[in-house]
Amino acid sequence: MKDLKKYAGIFPAFYACYDETGAVSPERTRALTEYLIGKGVTGLYVGGSSGECIYQSVAERKLLLENVMAVAKGRIVIIAHVACNNTADSMELAAHAESLGVDAIAAIPPIYFHLPPYAIAAYWNDISSAAPHTDFIIYNIPQLAGVALNGTLLREMLKNPCVIGVKNSSMPIQDIEMWRDEGAVVFNGPDEQLSAGLVAGAIGGIGGTYGAMPELYLKIFELIGRGEIAKAREIQDVCCHIIYKMCSCRGNMYAAIKEILRLNGGPDIGSVRKPLAALTEEDKAVCASAAADIRAAIAAFCG
Repeated sequence: MKDLKKYAGIFPAFYACYDETGAVSPERTRALTEYLIGKGVTGLYVGGSSGECIYQSVAERKLLLENVMAVAKGRIVIIAHVACNNTADSMELAAHAESLGVDAIAAIPPIYFHLPPYAIAAYWNDISSAAPHTDFIIYNIPQLAGVALNGTLLREMLKNPCVIGVKNSSMPIQDIEMWRDEGAVVFNGPDEQLSAGLVAGAIGGIGGTYGAMPELYLKIFELIGRGEIAKAREIQDVCCHIIYKMCSCRGNMYAAIKEILRLNGGPDIGSVRKPLAALTEEDKAVCASAAADIRAAIAAFCG
C-alpha cells in the first residue's frame, strides 16, 4: 500500500542555484535546501520550470539533485522532475533520481511537436520504467507544453501502478476536480489559486513563488485544513498581489524571486540563465517593495 499522505502539504518548486560565473553551484544548492527545510515545508519539487530545467544539461540536473538529496534525504519529501525533450535523457534522469532515493519523479509531456495521446503515454511509461520502484506524477501545464492532459490519457496512465497523480498547472479549477474523480492525487500548480485548488480537492500545492514566502502558503494550507476558508482567502489575495508585483519587473520573475529571497535573509543563489532576463536597476526597487510586503504579511498572518 502506497503512503500517499506524505504528499499532503506545501512543496516549493526548487530554484536553480548558480555561482557568479553562471555554473550550477553545489554549495548554494545545499544552502537553499537547508533554508527551505528550516521553514517547515512538506517537501521540494526539484528540476522543474522554477529550476530552469530546459536550460540545463543532463549532467547539471544530476548535480543539482544530488546536492539537494545530500541535505534533504530522509528529512522531507522530494519530487524530482526528470523530463527532457527526448526519451533517452528522461529515462537516464529517472534512473538517477531513483538511485538517490527520491520519493517521486514527475514529467511534462514532450514539447514542440504535439504528439498524440498514445505517444505521450508511451513516453511517460518509458520514463517510469527506468524508475520502477518510484512514484510517478504527471505534470500538466498545457499553456507551456502545448498539449493538455485529458481523462482518457489519465485513465491510461493510471494503469501503470507507479502513477499516483497529477501536478496540475492548468488554470481551470475544474481540472483538479476531474483528475481527483479519476482517482488521482492532485497537486495545485498555479500559486494564485492555491486556496481554491485545496478546496477543490488538491492534496497540496507545488509552486514557483512558494520559496520566497513559504510561511504564507503554509498558513493557507493550515487554514484550509481547519475550514477557515475566508481567512485563507485573505492571505491568498495578499500573495496574489505580491506575485503581480514580482511579474511587473522587466527581468524574469525568477530573477526577481531570487533577489527577494536574498533581501529577506535567504541564501544568495545567483541570477537566472540566459535567455531568461536578469534584473535591471529599476527592478531592484520593485523587489525591495515585494520583499517588504512579504515581511509585513508574515508579521500580520503568521505571528
